[in-house]
Amino acid sequence: MSTSASHAFMSIGEVLGQLRGEFPDVTISKIRFLEAEGLVEPARTSSGYRKFSRDDVGRLRYVLAAQRDNYLPLRVIKSHLEAIDRGLQPAVAGQSGPQVPVSAGEEADGLPHADDFLPEPSELRLSRDELVQAAGIEAEQLNQIESFGLISPRPGGHYDGDALVIAKTVAQMSRFGLEPRHLRSFRTTAERELGLVEQVVAPLVRQRNPEARGRADEVARELASLSVRLHATLVRAGLRPQLGG
Repeated sequence: MSTSASHAFMSIGEVLGQLRGEFPDVTISKIRFLEAEGLVEPARTSSGYRKFSRDDVGRLRYVLAAQRDNYLPLRVIKSHLEAIDRGLQPAVAGQSGPQVPVSAGEEADGLPHADDFLPEPSELRLSRDELVQAAGIEAEQLNQIESFGLISPRPGGHYDGDALVIAKTVAQMSRFGLEPRHLRSFRTTAERELGLVEQVVAPLVRQRNPEARGRADEVARELASLSVRLHATLVRAGLRPQLGG
């Protein structure tokens, strides 16, 4: 492993060394210019020196590739990065704005893909209009879903990936005549199950070290999956007499 690769942060000179193999024309002045334009925002030491993270280097690779391969202006590249930061696929020709990815790793035609240059976005962040469009529902239907406590915006007013899954699921259930007001019991059941899961993971969370917190996340995910399986099986078993099974 190289010295620069083993560092948590890199100096601007080390970043230049990482990029020059792929982008021979890049210079320290170019990196500083991209920073001044808001394309990358490295941390600073107490004495003012730049500290670049791996994510910063990924953003620079994306910018440089978009300029070299697609001749995109910086304002367009910046809008792409803003979309990627929200977990969206940057807009391409013929699209009115960024799109919610259909599947992980889906690539937009002719554009450098986020997965190639940047770490996976940690969370999807959608506006209200984007959620309505991505879920295939009407604004009034979202109002109803929210009024019965199935979805609520996150701090800052955006909606996350869980909200999108819930909205899509409610929309699919509506084809069978079920409205949001019929689904409040799902919320109540989920809250009860949440209490049980919290009891299990609380001792791990209290340890306050990365390994224990990682284990807590794994346990919570596994218990959530088991809860879904148990719930679905109980419903199926309950329906069997009515269906003549």
